[in-house]
Amino acid sequence: MFYIKLNGTVSENQCGKRLDLILVDLFPSYTRSCVKKWILNRCVFVDDVLINQPKMIIKKCVKILVNFKHASKRIDLPEYIFLDIVYEDDFIIVINKQSNLIVHPSNNSNGGTILNGLLYYFPDINVVPRCGIIHRLDKNTTGLMVVAKTLYSYLMLSNELKNRKFIKEYEAIVFGNLVNDGTIIRPIRRHKIKRVCMMVSDDGKEAITHYNIISKYIYCTHVRILLETGRTHQIRVHMSYISHPLIGDTLYGKKKYLSGRKHIIINNELRSFSRQALHATRLFFKHPISNIYINCFSPLPSDMNRLLSFLSNYKIINDF
Repeated sequence: MFYIKLNGTVSENQCGKRLDLILVDLFPSYTRSCVKKWILNRCVFVDDVLINQPKMIIKKCVKILVNFKHASKRIDLPEYIFLDIVYEDDFIIVINKQSNLIVHPSNNSNGGTILNGLLYYFPDINVVPRCGIIHRLDKNTTGLMVVAKTLYSYLMLSNELKNRKFIKEYEAIVFGNLVNDGTIIRPIRRHKIKRVCMMVSDDGKEAITHYNIISKYIYCTHVRILLETGRTHQIRVHMSYISHPLIGDTLYGKKKYLSGRKHIIINNELRSFSRQALHATRLFFKHPISNIYINCFSPLPSDMNRLLSFLSNYKIINDF
């Protein structure tokens, strides 16, 4: 057991909000329920004054200190899981995640996750919050994600992520023909009815997605995506919102295909793609210790390459 200290300053945009909501914004690696426990357990100081009311409205820019005990209560067990490690030193790991692999145990999955694999390869990582996992990828999204080996690295990288200093690039294949490059700026929140889904909503959290066209095909577009924020399912929700859901996305995809017998082959190929066509291709961030910038790249996996090879027969030429 040891103490963790977190420091933050309330911005002008956060003034007028509840203390618990501000803490979630300041320290996004922690959940709202965790933040509430800090406050009720008398771990939160606002301008050096102890505050134990989660609903307290913060009216001005103040300094916040959180000082809490961290005791690892994980029952997660070390488990041999193949991890494709593309970069490693004494402080961080960058993993190239494969498809059909969950990052973190949940109510529906008690094992077989990246976290279990991390405990197997790096037993000491259990003292780091979330076993060092800085950001997640969906079960069937492939590509790069970073893990911190030490508490200090975790806090530094989490802060970099919160301040939007991570560059996270993805490639995706979406339904429909995008006309131009663009940016989607729409808030995202958990779906009011379908709790496993997220949705665009005015009362959600800020979410910004930039996309650029790589290639156009009949009924599909290959795009490069840059995330400015990191909301749950952000790419999938935003692309569906503009009526260009990801190929293979059964949660947010719209089952519309080309009509007519001449399109049977391409329709069958698109229907057979067994996951959302999304891959995290690039991570660019500052190393928490050396301050040297780390630039990692992961080529597209074989299933997306096969799909693009098939679609090359239907490529739209000179349409930019």
